[in-house]
Amino acid sequence: MASTAAKQPAKTASKAPAGGAAGGAQAPPLTSPLMGSLNKKKKPFLGMAAPLGYVPGLGRGATGFTTRSDIGPARDANDPVDDRHAPPGKRTVGDQMKKSQEEDEEDLNDTNYDEFNGYAGSLFSSGPYEKDDEEADAIYAALDKRMDERRKERRELLEKEEIEKYRMERPKIQQQFSDLKRKLAEVTEDEWLSIPEVGDARNKRQRNPRFEKLTPVPDSFFAKHLQTGEKNTSVDPLQGQFGGLNTPFPGGLNTPYPGGMTPGAGELDMRKIGQARNTLMDMRLSQVSDSVSGQTVVDPKGYLTDLNSMIPTHGGDISDIKKARLLLKSVRETNPHHPPAWIASARLEEVTGKLQVARNLIMKGTEMCPKSEDVWLEAARLQPGDTAKAVVAQAVRHLPQSVRIYIRAAELETDIRAKKRVLRKALENVSKSVRLWKTAVELEEQEDARIMLSRAVECCPTSVELWLALARLETYENARRVLNKARENIPTDRHIWITAAKLEEANGNTQMVEKIIDRAITSLGANGVEINREQWIQDAEECDKAGSVATCQAVIRAVIGIGIEEEDCKHTWMEDADSCVSHGALECARAIYAHALQVFPSKKSVWLRAAYFEKNHGTRESLEALLQRAVAHCPKAEVLWLMGAKSKWLAGDVPAARSILALAFQANPNSEEIWLAAVKLESENNEYERARRLLAKARSSAPTARVFMKSVKLEWVLGNIQAAHELCTEALKHYEDFPKLWMMRGQIEEQSENVDKAREAYNQGLKKCPHSMSLWLLLARLEEKVGQLTRARAILEKARLKNPQAPELWLESVRLEFRGGLKNIANTLMAKALQECPNSGILWAEAVFLEARPQRRTKSVDALKKCEHDPHVLLAVAKLFWSERKITKAREWFLRTVKIEPDLGDAWGFFYKFELQHGTEEQQQEVKKRCENAEPRHGELWCAESKHVLNWQKNIGEILVLVASKIKNTF
Repeated sequence: MASTAAKQPAKTASKAPAGGAAGGAQAPPLTSPLMGSLNKKKKPFLGMAAPLGYVPGLGRGATGFTTRSDIGPARDANDPVDDRHAPPGKRTVGDQMKKSQEEDEEDLNDTNYDEFNGYAGSLFSSGPYEKDDEEADAIYAALDKRMDERRKERRELLEKEEIEKYRMERPKIQQQFSDLKRKLAEVTEDEWLSIPEVGDARNKRQRNPRFEKLTPVPDSFFAKHLQTGEKNTSVDPLQGQFGGLNTPFPGGLNTPYPGGMTPGAGELDMRKIGQARNTLMDMRLSQVSDSVSGQTVVDPKGYLTDLNSMIPTHGGDISDIKKARLLLKSVRETNPHHPPAWIASARLEEVTGKLQVARNLIMKGTEMCPKSEDVWLEAARLQPGDTAKAVVAQAVRHLPQSVRIYIRAAELETDIRAKKRVLRKALENVSKSVRLWKTAVELEEQEDARIMLSRAVECCPTSVELWLALARLETYENARRVLNKARENIPTDRHIWITAAKLEEANGNTQMVEKIIDRAITSLGANGVEINREQWIQDAEECDKAGSVATCQAVIRAVIGIGIEEEDCKHTWMEDADSCVSHGALECARAIYAHALQVFPSKKSVWLRAAYFEKNHGTRESLEALLQRAVAHCPKAEVLWLMGAKSKWLAGDVPAARSILALAFQANPNSEEIWLAAVKLESENNEYERARRLLAKARSSAPTARVFMKSVKLEWVLGNIQAAHELCTEALKHYEDFPKLWMMRGQIEEQSENVDKAREAYNQGLKKCPHSMSLWLLLARLEEKVGQLTRARAILEKARLKNPQAPELWLESVRLEFRGGLKNIANTLMAKALQECPNSGILWAEAVFLEARPQRRTKSVDALKKCEHDPHVLLAVAKLFWSERKITKAREWFLRTVKIEPDLGDAWGFFYKFELQHGTEEQQQEVKKRCENAEPRHGELWCAESKHVLNWQKNIGEILVLVASKIKNTF
């Protein structure tokens, strides 16, 4: 009511109480004398417009009211509105009232919901929007933007992590079926077409309808109906419903006339049409046949050849060729002396099959550009043999100094004498061309070539190739003179100096080689030539491959230290040596190591690298000589003494090996490694008493855990179980935290069939060494062996609790369940294991063969993604190909496995077993030899055989055979 009174102040004021008349603008004038005096002082606000939202009398409690006269008379809902041009839906009062009610109602649709404002948007959306509202909204928007920018990066990162976590927990269907989608590549087209559509409830006959069989109507049928001549003006409904033809004419044709295309034709004889067709075919065949013999006169091969000649052998469109032809014609006409235009035009015509047009164009080009070498050569290429010779002769007359034209002329000649004549004529005109001299010399015999080269170096004194070629053909003395002249003419080329050094070495004058190379470095430096170290090392490698060992070593010694900082020398030289070995230049690598040992005589790492190089690529004598020098410079390096002793022992010289170890004892007293090496030397040569005495001395002078372990092991393998048990007990008093002693004690008791004592030994060991995986595994296998599967399972669970993320324990748990026949539990445990240890190669390798055969390929792909370079995964893939009888691929993966990890004995065992079944004798011996050189020490199957007490004296080759014999093709 108040808002209505504000909109109509005049009417509201007339009905307001007495106090409200003073505010009305339409009040009648007062006639009282007192009021007349007040009118003289008229207030300044009188007559002005009322403020916005002003209601007269509202301040003293007066309220306005509205009557029927204010809002007009009441109207029916069906009454028309005042606007005669109102659109449909708004032409009655009821329609407009309904519309306003719908606008006022709150829209509760989900699309109208806002997290901050709720459903209806702002609560004050119906109120006036003023400037202060706009300013407030701008301030709040700026604040929101500022607050949003403060932690935007962190919030986006958290959102991204949450999304990734959500995707991992709830992957998309696309990700869940990724392995199945990979198999779609193996689905054939027939299998794909036989898959029914989604929701297709039809049976097989409806889904796969047979092709319609169409039987042609015989000519007699048409003839019979045409001869009747019936005409109908209406169609019998029974005929259209139950049979007959769909056309309204008895003739069965779709034309409005019964007989043919013309009205009034009464008959159409189909037999005559067939006869006419046969006649036409006879006429066509007679055009290509012989009327006398009846044989064809068309040559099929020639016909096909003509067809091929008609087909252009280009890849462009015909319109493109026409455009190119027009463009090239425009270029020729605009600039007729431009050689590339003529060459391009000729080649375009050649590509399109118009060879004669191309020849005509290029000959015209030779007339317009007689001094262009390329045009003449193109003309000689396009012309046939004799014509090409004439073209080249004409070219020589125009360009007597062109080397390429002379070379082309010699190529066109088929006789050697004619070639020589052409080249000699060319050399008369162009005597400074090295290319012509080389081509001519190649055609001559050795004596004539030497004479020609002596003339060639006079004409071309700056050609290194000609000088070196002449030096190769001369005798030793003449060659020295030739090379001296070459150095005088070309003082900046290193190849002349290197050739001179190789010449001296080839003639036995090796003392001059070093001097020549040193003089070469000095002379080239004096002439301003930069000594490029890499180029000189490449030259040394070439000398090595050519057999010039002294020259190669002299070059290495001369340039190995050029351009290298002192602190980078060792690292750089080791890289150079490895590079030379990879390139097959062994003498270069040996020279680099020799120089490095001269510069760093006390560096143990350099001696080791050199020793391993001699071991792999040298002889036994060179290795032993190097090791003798090594121990003289590095007497504290135990590994060098041991390598020398082992080399003597493998050669069968046991006394020399003992003497080396004795010298090693003097240099390294109380060294555990040398004590154990001496014990191994004696035990391997069946000197058991000497080995016992050595171990007793070692226990007194160097009582380490390994010495005690070797003592126990020696008595154990020799069968002295009681002595071994006593030694083990004594050792555990000193080293109770050494797990191998507890393992040996338990295994000794287990061998003696004392299960309770073995269990007690393992349990005591686990109290002292709870993080030893081998102890847990031995205890679990002992319980499984006696039939206590539940106890073994509990032991492994306890082990996993104390040693989280231990793939060996998870693997044993999986295998325990699998051996017990609980495959479902094994698969569940494997899934948990892969979640806890996602990058464990041994788990992924086992998981591949836990799957059924169709799923193994997919599992192997997942394993390679997680552990691309793990040897166990590579071995599993090789076994997978082996099981699928893919021999070549399996061999490739076996080679890749032993290359990545040559210390894995299981890989060698499987590889050898594979070659025994599918390889030749040579391949088997190659695998065995490589395994012996690699000396593997790890692997589940390998350690089970190599550490068995019965196999303690077997060498690597024999252990390899044992491991291969234990492998069964059960995968």
